[in-house]
Amino acid sequence: MNLAPFYRWHDEMPAMPGSLLRSETLPVQKQMPAAAQAVRMLYSSMDQRWNSGPIAVSGTLFVPAADSPPEGWPLLAWAHGTLGIADVCAPSWTGLKDRDAAYINRWLEHGFAVVVSDYQGLGGPGPHPYSVWQAEGTSVLDAIRAAQALRPGLLANRVILAGQSQGGGAALGAAILSAAYAPELDIRAAVVTAPNSTFPDGPVAVPVRDSITMFLSFATGGLRADAPLLDDILSAKGRELLKVARQGCTGEIALKARELKVDSFMDLLAISRDALAALRMPTTDMPLAPVSMPLMIATGQADQTITPIRQYAVAAALCAAGNQVTWLNYAGQGHDGVLHGSLQDAFAFVQAHLDGQGAASNCSTLQPPGQPGAKNRTAAFNDD
Repeated sequence: MNLAPFYRWHDEMPAMPGSLLRSETLPVQKQMPAAAQAVRMLYSSMDQRWNSGPIAVSGTLFVPAADSPPEGWPLLAWAHGTLGIADVCAPSWTGLKDRDAAYINRWLEHGFAVVVSDYQGLGGPGPHPYSVWQAEGTSVLDAIRAAQALRPGLLANRVILAGQSQGGGAALGAAILSAAYAPELDIRAAVVTAPNSTFPDGPVAVPVRDSITMFLSFATGGLRADAPLLDDILSAKGRELLKVARQGCTGEIALKARELKVDSFMDLLAISRDALAALRMPTTDMPLAPVSMPLMIATGQADQTITPIRQYAVAAALCAAGNQVTWLNYAGQGHDGVLHGSLQDAFAFVQAHLDGQGAASNCSTLQPPGQPGAKNRTAAFNDD
């Protein structure tokens, strides 16, 4: 469905990606008392999935309620996790989930402005290329540029990347792309929790992850150009679920999956796993590349969605590429809970790099984790 006219840009696109196209003030969510202002913005970016050229992408800027420091607020670029593939799932339209709003509020309390990209095609025109890290990382970098243009002088050119799950891959993507794509941005560090990234050339091999959320990528650019029509590779259950996914968000998708009694990823397919493998694009596969900033990776030891061994594979690959990596583990925290469970360490990590002190890498002491453990049911937002 089309959202408000705000999300559609019919004029010529500026030559420079990250240009601010338009903005409007939004009501501040009640979970964010530390925000003085929320501003919806539409900005220019580049299509990094279908290479169609300049595109419009939407997002939101949150400004702290406290007085700005003389040099301006440092800026956190927050990359959100899976919300869906329909336009109505864009955070700038439907609002942030309680967990994410509370998380961003903590950063506002700590003296950061926060910009949240909706990502290419989520809210803005065109399909949302779900989990395509190049597209999502580019959207994040251009959101930073647009936020700085929206509030010149109020935001310092001192930037931190952060993201969770799908957003962990987006934040890592932005980190990998930043030196070549946006060298003018002074990005000091990146904090990722439960990243969905994969490194096929890394030192730790893990099988392809099958999940109902990864099914979303088939509808949004996750299949090869020569693949059959999507309806021809989906089962009846898969086609029913896709109808819901094209109109609703993760809550509606999960409800429909339960109604359809989807027991496994393969219930959604009319073809074999091997046949699917030949059609899939490696949307989350990243190169073993140096990154121009220190990285913190936070893993919940009770994460059943992106298991600890998968996140260990990410840390090991980034270390193998010569990066400065701090990999931290949190007992009892699941896929959602680790976001808040790692916050104090994230604050300390970020502050050290803003102050120029840095923090030592723990690459030399990485150890493979065991199977996911029991979840701490009393931890905040640890209910995934």
